[in-house]
Order: sequence, then structure tokens, then C-alpha cells
Amino acid sequence: MTTDRTPPPDSPDRDADPDVAVSVQQVRKRYGDRQAVDGISLDVRRGEFFGLLGPNGAGKTTLIEIVEGLRRADSGTVRVLGRSPWPRDTALLPRIGVQTQASAFFVRQTAREHLATVAGLYRKDAAAADRTLATVGLTEQRDVLVENLSGGQRQRLAIASALVHDPELIFLDEPTAALDPQARRDLWEVLRTLKSEGRTIVYTTHHLDEAEALCDRVAILVGGRVAALDSPHRLVAAAGAPARLLVPAGRLGLAQAAALEGVDRVSEQGGSLVLETSAPGRVLQAVDALTGLDGVMTRTATLEDVYLELTGHSGHHPGAAGPADPADPAGQSGAPAHTSEFPA
Repeated sequence: MTTDRTPPPDSPDRDADPDVAVSVQQVRKRYGDRQAVDGISLDVRRGEFFGLLGPNGAGKTTLIEIVEGLRRADSGTVRVLGRSPWPRDTALLPRIGVQTQASAFFVRQTAREHLATVAGLYRKDAAAADRTLATVGLTEQRDVLVENLSGGQRQRLAIASALVHDPELIFLDEPTAALDPQARRDLWEVLRTLKSEGRTIVYTTHHLDEAEALCDRVAILVGGRVAALDSPHRLVAAAGAPARLLVPAGRLGLAQAAALEGVDRVSEQGGSLVLETSAPGRVLQAVDALTGLDGVMTRTATLEDVYLELTGHSGHHPGAAGPADPADPAGQSGAPAHTSEFPA
């Protein structure tokens, strides 16, 4: 990272924009012959729920670790809450919270004991543990051993561990990974609560419906660069992706559907005939005249359509295996795993 114009880590940047929680400018990081992060620039505003999306190997983990101060960039500048996170700035640790994919727990303690222990590391009292258990909806499980919590409850406890010291900025790394649909939706409510409290959240996920529902803005990374950055709604609107009409099988033939005015493409999927169109109203009228609309479903474009348009040409999709991000332990590159750190 450029250091000749960087303030010492114990000095706040007096020129920093007070409305920006994270500022990344032209950051690069290379591992051998692989450019993991290639000139990324973006800002995260205070109070914003900001999503970082991209296929495996896009550079998300490397970028997050640079911002958290766990890894040094080759060049570029980073400001977190007005300070440089590298060299490691211990003054920042009480101000940020980190939830990783592989969170560590004191499994022989109860949920409250675990959280009180974490709170003590930040010199917070045990009452902070009770408040945070309530925030994530674990008050009823406060006396349950961590090893006996369900997967969804452990994920809530991991988020609670990142919140217990009341940080200004929170990093959440795929908090709903490996959860069943109901547990995912339950955790959404926890995340919405955090958002309503005005907390600044930087969030990575492969669940694009989740990002669309929760994030104020998202950045989609491809090949170590920002391919798109805006609110989910604006990205979807700008993409002009087609709407899809799902007609129950047997109601229309392929050739008959393809001949309808306004239909761009027809396919068969999951027992339905799928009509893609940029004029859904016109096509609905035509289908209604031929066979009625009973059982016909309409699906408008989503953030997933935008994502696949940006990444799908390389065969990537959410969660697909791609060239590994060397900072991602799942990539088995031998780089250190993404870990959290408590203040001394």
C-alpha cells in the first residue's frame, strides 16, 4: 500500500469525509501471477447496508481482509472510519465487528457465557451480552450450551459476537451460508433490525435474493474489478433484463408460443413453458386470448439476472467454482484463513 502520503495509523485522517465509513481507492493486490484485486475503488457510506458480490475468485475475500487490516495491499489507499487500517491499527478494533464464515466459539459455555467472555475482551460488562442476545433473538437460548445450539442459532451468536462491543462498522461474511430456508428468513429479520438501527454493514453473500432484499447498494466484482455498483433496483432497471411468463405445460405449443408478438425466447423448464419478453403486458394479453391466465405466473427481472449477465459468460454463477481467491480458505491456496482479532 502507498505509505508516503498515508498518516500514521494512530492518527485520524483529518481530510476524511465524515459521511464515509470505508473508502477504497485504486487498491491492488497480487499473488504470484494472479491479480486478485485490480484497481478497485468504492466508498461505503455511514449507515449503509453495502453488499459485496461476485463469483468465487473475484477478489471479495482479499478486498475485505485489506479493509479489515488483516492483509496489506500492494498499492492504493484505504480509509476505515477515517483511519488507515494498515499497519495494523489497534485503535480501530473496538470500532469494528467481524463475523466470519468459520466463526470460533467457546462451545462448552452457554450462549450468554460465551458472549460475556467476548464482551470482556473488549472491556464491556456482562449486561452488554444480555442486550446483544436480545438484539439477535437469542434471549430464550441464553442458558443453552453453544454446542447444543442449532445452525441458525449459532449464526445468530456469531453475529452477536461481532456486535457485543457496539461497533460502528460491521463486516458480515456470508452469515446465512448453509442455513435452511426458514433459518435464513429468520436471520433476515435480525439483519433488518441491525439495518434499522443505522449501523454500517459490509456484507458478502452468494444469495442474490438476500442482497436484493437487504442491501442499499451492491458492488459486483468480476476478475478483481468492480463490474457494477449501484442500488439493486437501479442495477435491475438499467440492465433491461426480460420478464418471464410461466405457462403450465400443455397449454401452448413451443412454436405457438414463439409466434406470439413480443415473445423473444421460449423454453421448457420445470413443467412450464417459459416465455421471455420485454413487453409482458402485450404477451399476457395474447396468452389470455389463447388459453386464459389461470395458473400463469409472471416473474420480473431480478438482481440475479444482472449478476449472471455480468459473470455468466465465463460459466460463473452464485457459488460456482472458479479461479480461487488466494485469500479464500476454500480456495486451498495455503494463504491464512480469514480470522477475527480481539483487541489486547
